[in-house]
Amino acid sequence: MTSWPAASLIRAKREGGRLDATQWHALAEGIAGEAWSEGQIGAFAMAVAWRGLDAAECRDFTFALRDSGRRMHWRDLPGPVLDKHSTGGVGDCVSLALAPLVAACGGYVPMISGRGLGHTGGTLDKLESLPGYDVNPDPARLARVVREVGCAIVGQSADLVPADRRLYAVRDVTATVDVPELIVASILSKKLAGGAQALVLDIKTGSGAQTPALADAEALASRMQAVAAGSGLALSVALTDMGQVLGREAGNALELRAVLDLLSGRPGCPRLRALTLELSAGLLCIGGIASCREDALRRLQLALQSGAAAERFARMVAGLGGPADLLEHPQRYLPQAPVQRRVPAHADGFVRAIDVRALGECVVDLGGGRRMPGAAIDHAVGLAEVRGRGERLAFGETLAVVHARSEADADAAEARVQAAFTLGETAPAPVPAWHWLPVAAAG
Repeated sequence: MTSWPAASLIRAKREGGRLDATQWHALAEGIAGEAWSEGQIGAFAMAVAWRGLDAAECRDFTFALRDSGRRMHWRDLPGPVLDKHSTGGVGDCVSLALAPLVAACGGYVPMISGRGLGHTGGTLDKLESLPGYDVNPDPARLARVVREVGCAIVGQSADLVPADRRLYAVRDVTATVDVPELIVASILSKKLAGGAQALVLDIKTGSGAQTPALADAEALASRMQAVAAGSGLALSVALTDMGQVLGREAGNALELRAVLDLLSGRPGCPRLRALTLELSAGLLCIGGIASCREDALRRLQLALQSGAAAERFARMVAGLGGPADLLEHPQRYLPQAPVQRRVPAHADGFVRAIDVRALGECVVDLGGGRRMPGAAIDHAVGLAEVRGRGERLAFGETLAVVHARSEADADAAEARVQAAFTLGETAPAPVPAWHWLPVAAAG
């Protein structure tokens, strides 16, 4: 492959130039092979943020990232290979429940997930709340778990899309998490390399999303569909609301406990349950398992009621090194913060608006997220029992419960939680939790 110095490619994008497919592959190869420094990767990401990519460049960049390492193949599985991805939202733990639900209905879900980006939590960080869970299994172990259980939620191995692996970490600390072209290339390169045949994409909008404005989310969806159309991947896109915390919890172990409650039939957040079922149903439909939404929902309800979905999750955890009795004794394994403080409302009224990004940043500052790549996180901290938009509160009622490592941390978090909520005398207009965009046919 022709060698292109990193500086020349960065300069070309900074000045608004257009890279061809050969240059994109050279760029991805340089990042993957560590010829590029973190500073150069950050400069490239900022150049893309400043100048953007046209549709052809975005597709070429996606395919270059996909081809920067090993590609997975699942030809011997007796069912469709399905996947789901979210652009990230505070309290978004849908993937953890969706994978075993879909597996219980006959799909196979080798889900390549990531860590937290900015103010949003990461699926891998949540799973690492469990002692022993291996988010980076060797290929043989991963294949065995997918084949025997039907799902495995893991991270990128060193040889799977290695260029995106490095770029992903740098984006988190260079204010380029929300660059649309980088989002498209990162998500689809991993899904294509992972061998997915059909994908449900959940694009978040609202104050807690990486793309808060609806128009920007719709533009991102169009970019995703344009790239997927030439890839052989069937794609269905939902736009979902992040004007409030998705469930009731925000924090790694707290969200994982919410997933266990959902799968085990214990009382939980109706909004989280409804969105999980809706996205799962969409995936069963485009994957060819269900004939229609009603058929899909019937299958999913049966998987929950019979315990099949919970059993798949438990087998996945055990198969990847986690505790074998998680369902029976979750309290033994999920860490708990030593300080738990209720945050009272300072007035009567309806919750009219929530600064969800501020709540996500609060979780990060409690220790539940990262400010630097590779930094350790505290899996126990976060927010629980978070109230939703439109709920009626009396003076002194709980806005949220802070789970913190120290009293000082709880003091700071309490002030931030109170500042994030706007209460008023009238309820806000309802906002749909989701809506689907037209399904993109596989190319």
